[in-house]
Order: sequence, then C-alpha cells, then structure tokens
Amino acid sequence: MSKVFLSAKLPAATTQILTDHHFDVQIYAGNGLISHAELLANVRDIDFLITPLSTQVDAEVIDAAPKLKLIANFGAGFNNIDAAYARTKGIAVTNTPAVSTNSVAEVTVGLMLALSHRIVEGDQQMRTTGFPGWAPLYFLGHEIAGKTLGIVGFGNIGREVARKARALAVNVQYWQPHRLTDPEERSLGVTYVEWHELVTSSDFISINAPQTAANHHQFDASVFQQMKSTAYLINVGRGPIVDEAALLTALQQHEIGGAALDVYEHEPKITAGLEKLTNVILTPHIGNATVEARAAMGTIVANNVVLVDQGQTAKFVVNP
Repeated sequence: MSKVFLSAKLPAATTQILTDHHFDVQIYAGNGLISHAELLANVRDIDFLITPLSTQVDAEVIDAAPKLKLIANFGAGFNNIDAAYARTKGIAVTNTPAVSTNSVAEVTVGLMLALSHRIVEGDQQMRTTGFPGWAPLYFLGHEIAGKTLGIVGFGNIGREVARKARALAVNVQYWQPHRLTDPEERSLGVTYVEWHELVTSSDFISINAPQTAANHHQFDASVFQQMKSTAYLINVGRGPIVDEAALLTALQQHEIGGAALDVYEHEPKITAGLEKLTNVILTPHIGNATVEARAAMGTIVANNVVLVDQGQTAKFVVNP
C-alpha cells in the first residue's frame, strides 16, 4: 500500500479520494505550520507528498524521502519547492493552476473597492470612536468607475481581474514582459503600456504576477516615487515583488494613497509599522481561500497522486 503524507490538513474530499483508492494516508496533526524538522521526520518512508505552498520542501527533505515519486503542491505557485533538484531525482512536482483564478480576481477587485471607499477604515472607526453623524464632506472616498487600473502580470488571474474591473467601468491597462496579440487585447478591452507609463498613470496597480528572480523588489522606493500620490497598490501575487520597507516609507510620507496586501515579503510576518497605518488593508493570504477553490485544488492534488501511483503522468507538472 502506497503512503501519502499531507503536511497540512486539507479539505475532507481530498482525503476521501485517497482513501477510496486505498492509500495509507498520514496527516500532520500539529498546531500551526509544520516545521522543517517535523517534515523531515515524516517523509522517510512515503511515496507521495502533498504540501501547501507555506511548506518549504528543499533538497534535504527530498533526500530524506528515497521512495518519493511525486510532490503535489497545494497552490498555484511552487517557489516553496526545489523543483529543479526534485527533477534530478526523478520526482515530479505539480501545482494547482487556474482553479483559484476567479477567487483571487474577486479578492483583487474587492480590495480595490475597499481601499477606494475606505471600507475597512470605516469599520475600524465604528468599532472604536464611532462617528458624529452623516455630513456632506465626512469620510469621503472615491468611486472606481472611470479610474485606471494597471495590472502587472497578465496570466489567467490578471485577465480575470481585467474582465471584472471592466464590468465596473474601470479602464484597464497592463504590463508584462510579453505583450498579448492585438485580437486578445481587443477581446479583453485592455491596453498594453510600457512599465514607466503603467507606474505613472495608474490609479490602482494590481500585482498578479508569480515570483521570479527578475521581479524581486520590482516595486521599490524609486517606483513609489513615480506613482501618483493618490494611487493605490494591491499585491495578491507574491510578497517579495514588493520592497515592504520602501512601501512603508512611501505610505508614511504620502507618496502614494494607500495599499492592500494579501501576501508578504517575509510571510507570514509583516513589516512592522504597516499595521499602524489607516490607509493599508492587510489580509492573511486569502486570495483563494474559498470553499470552492480549495475543493478544486484538493481534487487536483489527490488525482495526481492516483495517476502517478497507477503509472500514469500527473497533470500540471512544473519540472518536466
């Protein structure tokens, strides 16, 4: 009987698929995230590892599991896994793309609305000092209709953000290293702009890109200085794309209007000082935290284990 180790608790349907196929399923039952030492202790005799993107699977972990055939990452990203090293050992690494697209796009647009209408700030005020009563100039925000959204990273999620934003009468422009074809841009109603123009002309900038070596601290002090003083930055991509220390300074000095972060440079920690600012929304990496998205992700990882155990090729292999 093949052994599967889940380094975090997953939706019940995920486990059910595995038990229905007669796997020996072992689940990390500790509190919080699994430690590196605990992970090492649990992988020594397993055939399959299912792990969330919060778990670091490095060469040491891979070497500790001589029977390992597959690392199924529960998440669209996979920078938590040394996929190149796994390939040298003949171990496939998979992820769960696309199924979280709608959820992350909804969160992105939700953060746009929350920032612009100061919803979180208003909620905090009602829970503390309250408000003196309705007045014409009290607690003003902005409508997002007619504003310009600049999307950095125009894959599945970026495109879905564009579709939803366009439905709210937002003008959408995008930048990424490779431009779409003209028919694709026309179908989405978006405009490609160079990096400098996106930074300087957008009222909202949404980061929907994966983490790469090239985009580490892509948003640094110089970028914040070029942005509109009223612009908002939203990061639902990956934390290290933003230099959070520089962002903190930019917010404190009112170089930009505000920010919303769902991912963090040193996740799960946040840069001290951000939590004190009223023009910042901080959410705990909930981009795809919906019942629907997580169930779909669970189905993918479980089915990939079944496929590999049956001698077939897994879907969504990231290290072919």
